[in-house]
Amino acid sequence: MSCSVARPLEWGTVSSSSAAASGFEPISEAAPTSLCAREPHVPADRLVAEMVPPPRFDSVRFETYIPDPNQPSQTEAVQVLAGFAAGLGGAHAVGGGKRGFFGFGKAKAPKTPAGPRGVYLDGGYGVGKTHLLASLWHATPAEPALKAFGTFVELTNLVGALGFQKTVQTLSGHHLLCIDEFELDDPGDTVLVSTLLGKLVDAGVALAATSNTLPGKLGEGRFAAADFLREIQGLSAHFRPLRIDGEDYRHRGLPEAPAPFTDEQVTKAAYATVGASLDDFPHLLDHLARVHPSRYGALTDDLKAVCLTDVQPVPDQSTALRLVVLADRLYDREVPVLASGMPFDQLFSEEMLNGGYRKKYFRAISRLTALARDAKGLVEA
Repeated sequence: MSCSVARPLEWGTVSSSSAAASGFEPISEAAPTSLCAREPHVPADRLVAEMVPPPRFDSVRFETYIPDPNQPSQTEAVQVLAGFAAGLGGAHAVGGGKRGFFGFGKAKAPKTPAGPRGVYLDGGYGVGKTHLLASLWHATPAEPALKAFGTFVELTNLVGALGFQKTVQTLSGHHLLCIDEFELDDPGDTVLVSTLLGKLVDAGVALAATSNTLPGKLGEGRFAAADFLREIQGLSAHFRPLRIDGEDYRHRGLPEAPAPFTDEQVTKAAYATVGASLDDFPHLLDHLARVHPSRYGALTDDLKAVCLTDVQPVPDQSTALRLVVLADRLYDREVPVLASGMPFDQLFSEEMLNGGYRKKYFRAISRLTALARDAKGLVEA
């Protein structure tokens, strides 16, 4: 079975649509769906097949990245990554032969080159790190089946779905593994990913990652135990850090995010928009707790807009981290988000924004703000 073929997605209905109970007559041909009525069941082979740049980054290339003239590190990053991609044409030790889904039967890998086998893009929110990482994936001269692209969460979810050894076997035949939003949220993931990447480097796989934290500082402010720090330091040796400075391009020269709309405006827009969903925000947060984060991408399949009523501050950190993953999946898929209630920059408490996961929360605010701008036209229309 080839890893490029995914089984169709199965759906389970777990609750009635909030749209159906809204009292509004549909303006579109079909009433809006409800995310709370979706419980996707994602087969493991789909998780592998979808390890490609998300739709938002389908067409990005190094040539379409526009460096800020006041930030020379951005121009340098393009040059370094273009050279890195060019050097990967025949770099993998295994060769370009076809492999089975789990990579059985491949040739033994010769000794890997000395020195770092990867690049690590470090920078703040919205400086274009994902754009550059996806451009590297596109520029690497290897067929898509020999390149993998996913977020850190998606990578750990893949290990959970396949098991550690099968994940190693599946990815070890690749030329390149790109990991976006590299985060270490718990000690188990620290050990898991460090061990996984070490084995992939030994197999000849080149690595590239983005994060808001330098490799040697991962986990800082979260877990200070010496054994975890030793794992983090060992992991950093696999990468050449590449700093990218600059302002968040999503806010560069753009107006402030639109103020939240009324419940009535959001509901009417949901009914007027084909392919929209409509949910009460607190109910959606409850539903996310019942769906594994690896399925959040499938949860948003075929959506053209997400409409939310009664947006409120997130009550706790576990809920907040799940919302971060959903925001990432919506942003990847360019799904506009129309909302009533509190503005998105008030989702997370001051304690959260000053804590160990603050960079995740600021990323979510930045991305949801961008999607809120995209959704403004749904009401105006």
